[in-house]
Parts: sequence; C-alpha cells; structure tokens
Amino acid sequence: MKEGNHYNLGVDIGSTTLKVAMLDADGKLVYSDYQRHNAAIKQTANHVATRIFNKFGDCWLNVAMTGSVGMGYAERLNLGFIQEVVAAAETIKQRYPQVRTFIDMGGEDSKMIFFEEGKVPDIRMNGSCAGGTGAFIDQTATLLGVETNELNALAEKSETIYPIASRCGVFSKTDIQNLISRNVSRSDIAASVFNAVAMQVVASLARGMDILPEVFFCGGPFAFLPELKKHFIHVLNITEGDCILPENAQIIPALGCALLAGSLGHREMRLSEFLYILRFATDDTPVDLSKRLNPLFVSAADYDEWHKRKMNNFVPKADFAADKQGKYYLGIDSGSTTTKIVLTNANGEIVYTDYQRNNGDSFRTFADGLKRMQAALPNSENIVIAGSCATGYGENLLRTAFNLDYGIVETMAHFVAARHVNPDVSFVLDIGGQDMKAIFVENGTIKRIEINEACSSGCGSFIETFATMLGYKVDEFARLSCMAQHPCDLGTRCTVFMNSKVKQAMREGSAVEDIAAGFSYSVVKNCLFKVLKLKNIKELGENIVVQGGTFRNHSIVRALELLTGCEVSFTDIPELMGAYGAALHAIEMSKEK
Repeated sequence: MKEGNHYNLGVDIGSTTLKVAMLDADGKLVYSDYQRHNAAIKQTANHVATRIFNKFGDCWLNVAMTGSVGMGYAERLNLGFIQEVVAAAETIKQRYPQVRTFIDMGGEDSKMIFFEEGKVPDIRMNGSCAGGTGAFIDQTATLLGVETNELNALAEKSETIYPIASRCGVFSKTDIQNLISRNVSRSDIAASVFNAVAMQVVASLARGMDILPEVFFCGGPFAFLPELKKHFIHVLNITEGDCILPENAQIIPALGCALLAGSLGHREMRLSEFLYILRFATDDTPVDLSKRLNPLFVSAADYDEWHKRKMNNFVPKADFAADKQGKYYLGIDSGSTTTKIVLTNANGEIVYTDYQRNNGDSFRTFADGLKRMQAALPNSENIVIAGSCATGYGENLLRTAFNLDYGIVETMAHFVAARHVNPDVSFVLDIGGQDMKAIFVENGTIKRIEINEACSSGCGSFIETFATMLGYKVDEFARLSCMAQHPCDLGTRCTVFMNSKVKQAMREGSAVEDIAAGFSYSVVKNCLFKVLKLKNIKELGENIVVQGGTFRNHSIVRALELLTGCEVSFTDIPELMGAYGAALHAIEMSKEK
C-alpha cells in the first residue's frame, strides 16, 4: 500500500453550489464543505481543495464526482462520475437502510426515491421545471427583499397560509406580488411559499406512489431552512418521528460518491496532483466555439464608438430653478414592481424625475415620491400642477386616491413618448421587469399591439434572475455581455427551461461573459420569434424605438440591431418613458380642456 493516509473524496458540483465529503479508511466522515460557486467553479474547487491540503497534508485520494455540472468536469479531469440519484441511493443503502422514501431538493432540481425490499429503487426527478426547488425559494427571498436564510425566521411567525402557484417562477411572482400589495405579512408569504413548494414536489414526483416512512430529507434548502421540513410533514400527513433530517443533509450525494469512489477503478492520486489538475488542466481543454454567436462588439473601442453615436437622443430637460413657466405637468407610471414620476413644463421639458421600487405598496410609493419631489424643488409651494396623468398597473388606484386628472393605457403612453422623440417611429418595443409591449405603427397611427402573456423570458426579470444566480448585479452582467467574444446560443426557451442550457454552458467551460451575452440574444429572439412571431423583419419598419428599464442594458439593444439589421433608437431615460408619455398626454388634454 502506498505510504501516507488514504481517503475517499466525493465532489458534488451542482448548478449553484459545490459540496465535498471526505471519508477515511474506516468510512468515517472526516471533512465536508458546502460553497456557492457563483459560476466560478474552478476557483471554488481550488479553494476547497487547498483547505483540505492545509488540514490533511499531501494525502492519497480516490475521487468521484456527481452533479449537473460535475459530469463535464469529471470528463475533462478524467475522474470517476456517478449520477447523483445513484450516489444518494448508495448513501441510503449503506447508512440509512430503514428509509422507505427519499426526498432531495437542490438549487434547480428535486428528486424522490422510493425504496422497497427486494426491488430496484424507483427514482423520480423533476423535468426542466424549477418550481419546487431552491431557486424558486431564492426568487421569493429576492421579491421580499431578504436573504434566503431569513425566510426561515419569517415563516416561524406565520399565522395564515395563502395559495401560491409554485409550478413556475413566472406565475408565482404574480401571486406573491398580489399578496404584497394586499399588505399580507412577509411571515405569512414565506410560510405560504414553503407550503407551495412542498405541495409541488409531492404532486409532481409522487405521481400515485405512497410516500411511506421513514422519510429522508436532504439538500441545501432542507439543511438551512428547518421550517420547510415542517411544511412537508404537514402536506404528507406524517409525524416528526417518521422523518430523518441528517446533520449533513446538504452533502448526501457527495457522501454517496465518497462511499463508491474506491470501487470505480480510477487510479489513486496525491492531493497535490488533484490540486494541480484543478488549477491547470481545465485551461488546456478546448471549448467548442463552432456554434457560438457573433460578438455584440468586437472590442472595447467598438463599444465606445457605438455608445458615443447612440447617446445623442436625449429627452429635453429644463432647470427648474431657471424655469419661469409656473405651470407643470405630472406623469406617473405605476407598474407592478416600480413607480416612475416625471414632472415637465408646458414644452414637454423634464424638470424632475423619480424611480422607486413599489415593495408591494403603489399608494405609499407614490406618496413618498411626491414628498421627495417637494423637498428637491426650490420654492415648491409655488408649483402649479396644471395637469396630471397616470398609467400602468396602479393607474386606477392613484387616480382615485390622489384625484389625478387623466389616465392613459400603457401602450398609448409609450407610443406618445416614442412619437415625441421620433415622429417617424414605425415600431415601439417596451420591455419592463415582467411584461413586454410591442407597438406596430403605420402612417403615424397604431396598426397593431402585441403583449406577452405568462412568460417572462424576454423581460427584465429574466436577466435579473440569472445575473443573481451567477452572482452578479444586473449592471455588472450587462457590462460583461458587451465584452463577450464568443456568446453562447441559449435559444428562446423560457426562464425555467433556460436553466438546463446555462448548466450545459457551464459544463462546457463557457465564460460568464459569454453566457451573459447569450442571454441578451435570447431576450431579443424570444421577443421577436416567440411573442411577436415575426415572419418578416420588415414588419418593424426602419424607425425602431426601444423603451423600458431593460434597455439600460446596451447589450440587448445591440443584439436587437444585429438580429434585425436595423438601427435602433433609445433615449437617456428608457425606464421613464411611460411616465413621460403620461405627462405629455396631460399637456395635450389640458390644452384641449
């Protein structure tokens, strides 16, 4: 036997986390780790392996890998690979033989295994839907403005469970935002989400099978959110004594890999060699670039030149202190997630703007916005609001509550604003956080309007969701995509199904900037070919104007230009154009009145 200590190492690399389990020669767990990798998988793995080296020295290892991303790494590093449900089943077989039902929840997948003596385990996995997974819970935390682990403390204080659609993040956001707008407590919302997750997992994976005790729970969400297990117990109608939640619930597949690592036939290696492979071997593996898309910008200089050329389409503004007109016009765009306020003079020149998240309370957000405007403008007590107009999700609420003069349909507000910027506009595309509006214009009048229904894959939340998943802020994600040289082709799939494409790109070693640029292409493709179902690009005409906060991301504007072959115009305030259109409408209506 080779000199030195010998260990079995199991490595589980999932879509969001990296887990390791290390066993000694007697099968005792001597080391474990759990880290979010934020797509920096190589760096995270190297960090974990270095920590092992510092604790155990240059020991001998049998290594096996698992996980949705682990497969690609196992192939490139020439290490043993074990399918994760097989690894998890091995852990149950060797360590918990009394278990009849196994429930595992990961970042973007969920699994259920039914054990029956004398029979092969019945393995069930979710398909491409992220409903009932850790990612779904993460999205809820984002909507509530808290960290994921804070949901547990909130759920402990809940009093009422409300129905929430957990089958898809798109539908759930609507339900959750509706609860927020009704001033339902965050505690009740957190508990309702846990309940919805439990119902989704059981309904989608059991499919007629009886869930018998003992029931074994594992995965990060169960390990770090004890309240989640309580809701599963309630949905399954079992008792605490019927369940097992092990101390290391988050590393069960990694532990299964460690249990099997010595039997795969791969050679033992020194930990120092494993570290070397992690640091250098992956760089030598060529990435297939044959199916990549064209870069959005060929260089930083190319982007700078484009940006300089584009940023000449400013909405007119006036200095309030120097403006002597006296009468002003207020436009409000009260959306599902944000409230935008624009104050103009009679010439349509903007003197004040405000942009805030609603946090579920459109009324309060607008009231606070008025207070900020009053505080920001000198001699505000002399301001005369000659006309006011609201549009968007909260139009009726604000008109009634604040006695506003006018209301206007969102699409018309965006058309009015676009026409003011470009009188020859032929097509207006507005993309917000969760909705999309496309306006076809012919001879100065609206010919046709298209809106998205229940899919957010072409909207701002689509980009925000994946930027957060990969550990970036949206503006950082946008900058990265502009510099990508080999954008991934992620297709036009919805947010849920896109997860598998991203994991595939990560397995193939794609850079984050290439994935980011792939999203920009995907947003535009989804809009043009899924929502609008364009047969001919000429339908858009030659004067395209884009609006909405999503188009602060210049990579999406550029992707639209490359895919249509048309020049695209946008202003310096794309996220405020609905409110600006409302203010312009107030000016016109006041003149007529």
